[in-house]
Amino acid sequence: MILHRPSPRQRDLRGSRRKGIRSSLLLASVATVALISPAAAFAQDADLAARVARLEALVLDQQKRIEAQEALLAERAAGTVSTAGDPASEVDSRWRVQTDASGRAIFADRDMAALRAGQAPGQTGAAPPTQVASQVNPNGQIQPTPAPSGAPPVAPAQMEARREQLAAIPEGIAVLSRAGKLSLDLSTEYTRSSANRLVFRGIEIVPGVQIGVIEANEADRDTSAVNIAAKYGLTSRMEVDLRASYIRRNDTITTVQQRDEAVTRTIDLSGDGIGDVEASVRYQINGGERGRPIFIAGLRAKSDTGEGPFDIPRDEFGVATRLATGSGFWGVEPSLSFLYPSDPAVIFGSVSYFAHLPRDINKTEGGVRIGEVDPGDAIGMSIGFGFSLNPKFSFSLGYKHSYIRPTSSELNDIVEKSDSLQVGALQFGMSYLLTDRFSLNGNFEFGVTEDAPDMRFVLRLPIAF
Repeated sequence: MILHRPSPRQRDLRGSRRKGIRSSLLLASVATVALISPAAAFAQDADLAARVARLEALVLDQQKRIEAQEALLAERAAGTVSTAGDPASEVDSRWRVQTDASGRAIFADRDMAALRAGQAPGQTGAAPPTQVASQVNPNGQIQPTPAPSGAPPVAPAQMEARREQLAAIPEGIAVLSRAGKLSLDLSTEYTRSSANRLVFRGIEIVPGVQIGVIEANEADRDTSAVNIAAKYGLTSRMEVDLRASYIRRNDTITTVQQRDEAVTRTIDLSGDGIGDVEASVRYQINGGERGRPIFIAGLRAKSDTGEGPFDIPRDEFGVATRLATGSGFWGVEPSLSFLYPSDPAVIFGSVSYFAHLPRDINKTEGGVRIGEVDPGDAIGMSIGFGFSLNPKFSFSLGYKHSYIRPTSSELNDIVEKSDSLQVGALQFGMSYLLTDRFSLNGNFEFGVTEDAPDMRFVLRLPIAF
């Protein structure tokens, strides 16, 4: 076997060829990488740009939705719009409205939460919704503010939106006036009460055989009044109220006495004039956070500007010649009321204590010397609920009861006390929002105890400024 050994020149030529092949392969690899890398980078940049564009479009859409919902809530809180039956104003189903512990409105977006959780918009099982909080500034505008992280969801506080919707709630219990807002309340009322009494003065020999006098009394009392009240919100939790009235009364008393023959006597009495002026202040103790009732404390003072029963003229027998238009005594009434939202109704109630201040009359009427008179104090309570059928119409049902303690009077240096009274009445109220500034309210009371008036009707026209 003969081996052929390449010459040095041949070996150099083969080495050069190998180096050329390696260089060509290296250049081809570099060229391939150079050609592929821009394409891959371009593809990645295009995908990232598309994702960023989608996210920017989604964020812009969410911002528009947030602004629309904030404007809608601001208008509803101001009571300037009605959204009943308006599809354009309905809240999107992808949004949930909540409030945090400070009472700020929170808009929860399910789609944004799904994106943060790595899921497609509308996909089920998304993470808890992202919360965007907003609060009302002193100018009444809603401003977005970051929601506290980890804040637990709280039941929606709807009292602000229902301020007008629940106007049927009895006066003195409803939500306070807004800060810096003045409102006038024009009202007229009518009260009707009657009493029948049968008195026998004599002796009864056997059942059915009576010797003496039978006296039957029937009294019909009609009272009408025109009232004007001004309310002003000092702060978001305090309001003051000043009230004056003009009263007209008419009583018809018929007495029938049975002696040898029936004797009938009818007395008509009337009176009109300024009634007792009242002033009150109410303070909202809490904001109803975490589903708690809203408590409101009140203090009312009643003057003696009206003509009292000891100020009217009387004849020589001590019988009044006209009717009084006021109580003739000062009075102070502290009270505590509550409102408890329980969708779709609001439960309300109150307790109060009306204290009359005693007064020394120091005059003689019909041969009787009248000294100090202390009208009986009254303990009152009420309970009921208000229900809003739509943003314009609401009604309320309730019951109120007052226990009036005996009145003590010093007559000829002898203190005498009257009987206590139990005054209970069923309440029914209606309210209709006419415009943004005017509403019409009607309240009825029907007496259910012997001492209560038969009925009372109040027609009110609140005017907001």
